[in-house]
Amino acid sequence: MLHLSAAVDQPSAYDAGSYVELARLAERGGLDFVTLGDTFARPGPDALAVLSRVAPATTRVGLVPTVTTTHTEPFHVQAAVATLDWVSRGRAGWRIEVSATEGEARLFGRRHAAPAETLWHEAGEVADVAARLWDSWEDDAEIRDVSTGRFVDRDKLHHVDFEGTGFSVKGPSTVPRPPQGHPVRVVDATEGPARRTAARYADVALVRAASPAQAGAVRDQLRADAKDFGRDPDTLRVLASLLVDLGDGEHAAEPGHGGGGPRQTAQGPLYRGGPVDLAELVTAWHTDGIIDGFHLTPAEPRRDLERLVNGTVALLQHRGLFRTFYPGSTLREHLGLARPANQYAVTGGTS
Repeated sequence: MLHLSAAVDQPSAYDAGSYVELARLAERGGLDFVTLGDTFARPGPDALAVLSRVAPATTRVGLVPTVTTTHTEPFHVQAAVATLDWVSRGRAGWRIEVSATEGEARLFGRRHAAPAETLWHEAGEVADVAARLWDSWEDDAEIRDVSTGRFVDRDKLHHVDFEGTGFSVKGPSTVPRPPQGHPVRVVDATEGPARRTAARYADVALVRAASPAQAGAVRDQLRADAKDFGRDPDTLRVLASLLVDLGDGEHAAEPGHGGGGPRQTAQGPLYRGGPVDLAELVTAWHTDGIIDGFHLTPAEPRRDLERLVNGTVALLQHRGLFRTFYPGSTLREHLGLARPANQYAVTGGTS
């Protein structure tokens, strides 16, 4: 199964309507999910809040905001992501990111900047405790019995009692278990420090690769590392991340998929050409078993996403390589991932 996703970032855009428009366009094309970036390093709207606004205006496409684990409270992070899953009826994801600069650290004044290895280790701990907190309510913990006045079965709420390197969390969560059990966790695994966290905790790993050989090598490593962590490698989706500039419209790109691309740039691998040649690139990389799919960032959001959906995706659908409708309603279903069992209900954890 080919998986396709797209970024809906729009520099300096603060009106919700523009994000709703792009998400609906992605949904029309059957894309698995859209992402919206966020960082403490520059001004911009809160990605999770924006996609919470987009959620009721869409019905199927997955919604994946970036939520930084550095300088934020893990308990609040997991509750916010769980809330997005409820608001979207099971379509939430969470792109895990860290904050590495001293300037960002000074915004909070709690600690100095730390090395990437330390930050990604912490991010892994946050991903771990988030899953525990999502499981701290069993699926049938809510009673809502008006006659007895009982809202919840306390025997089905669990303390997680998590001790991390720099934080501790007792739990349980204040939000009932999300519709997906665990909202989908996404990590950009291009850089080494993030790769270990992705292999251990991510459902989707993004890889910025300028060649199929590079993408395939990282995918193989991620799958091997996931197996070493006791995971089934088939539960990890690895998507190649590309910037796409479809300004050439329907004109064929130069030989080599987009004027010699993807080629490496300061912003990452860039494809520049037409939608048809982009479909050829996607087909070649995917049918050779190199990658599970693509995460595409439009150079010009409205123009390029429209050409992606109406051109590239339509051609892939015509070839039978990509879905023409959503077979399910949750992001996990789009990605072919099972809903996780509740670790406390299965193991009989203490409450």
